[in-house]
Amino acid sequence: MTTPIIRIAAALLIGPDGRTLLVRKRGTQAFMQPGGKIEAHEQPVQALARELDEELGLTIDPAQARYLGAFSAPAANEPGFVVQADVFLLSIDAPVSPAAEIEEVRWIDPASDSDLLLAPLTGEVILPFYRASLLETC
Repeated sequence: MTTPIIRIAAALLIGPDGRTLLVRKRGTQAFMQPGGKIEAHEQPVQALARELDEELGLTIDPAQARYLGAFSAPAANEPGFVVQADVFLLSIDAPVSPAAEIEEVRWIDPASDSDLLLAPLTGEVILPFYRASLLETC
């Protein structure tokens, strides 16, 4: 039996101070990358732009989003599912505020361990990838 997949677009948003933004959905515990499900008619970067606008009031230029790759991990909020994420790096210098299903936003230092409960995709895949590949080149 194959594990059901949820396709998402996610952002590694980096602020001017080098911290990265994580979000927590209403009624959940784990913090994760902002983003969301890719609709049938959308390209991943288009889905990301839509989700960031809906969830954080953040307008991005999709051309500025740097594609980091496709990553997967067990879904934090849907037991038995795997999230498959197209992940994009974006530097932002704009205010964000939680909207739609987002309950809370937190800026964290991506180079150190956080005391937050992190979704598997964030804690086990994206942040370690960022530390290993991108922070080394900075």
